[in-house]
Amino acid sequence: MITDERMVSFINSLDRDGAPFLTQLEREAKADSVPIIRKEMQGLMRFLIASYHPDSALEVGTATGYSALLMWEAAQHHCHITTIEKYEKRIPIARENFKKAGAENDIELLAGDADEILDQLTGSYPFIFMDAAKGQYLHFLPKVTRLLSKGGILVTDNVLQEGDVCESRYAVTRRNRTIHGRMREYLYTLKNSEEFETVILNIGDGVALSVKR
Repeated sequence: MITDERMVSFINSLDRDGAPFLTQLEREAKADSVPIIRKEMQGLMRFLIASYHPDSALEVGTATGYSALLMWEAAQHHCHITTIEKYEKRIPIARENFKKAGAENDIELLAGDADEILDQLTGSYPFIFMDAAKGQYLHFLPKVTRLLSKGGILVTDNVLQEGDVCESRYAVTRRNRTIHGRMREYLYTLKNSEEFETVILNIGDGVALSVKR
């Protein structure tokens, strides 16, 4: 966490409870050490979905389906969500979670490498949520840009890397230097792109909100 813990805890304490299936899924994810979006991001995602009213959304990185279900619930079940997951062990779990929530007809899970699947997708999406391998964000950017409709929003999670992104590359461990460099380049590209208007928010582990011009 890179913001004041007491303030974050206070803000989070004001949130209303989500749907029972989300509460249960969050509990299971924590027990199984499955990463899901943080409390602050949950509130932001609800706000964005309620503001944009997207009729469709694309998610890169499903895990066990928590964020897809949160978007579906925030849209009051009026949004078709396409989500991509590569990790084979999580795919059947996510599909079962969608079924349990009654969302199997509204959430389509595409199993496989996002790099290949993004190239195969057609049409456009007014809302794209990227929460996959952080080192691939820069590589995925042209692909999701093609799929994002004009005026649509790209939400990229975990862009501040627990604060490491602002450090010198020599201040981070050697094994993390590649992803550190790629994330810094990704954020620079977003902020200096003529295609996007981007703001980077220091909540959770950092989020970039990019609106396509």
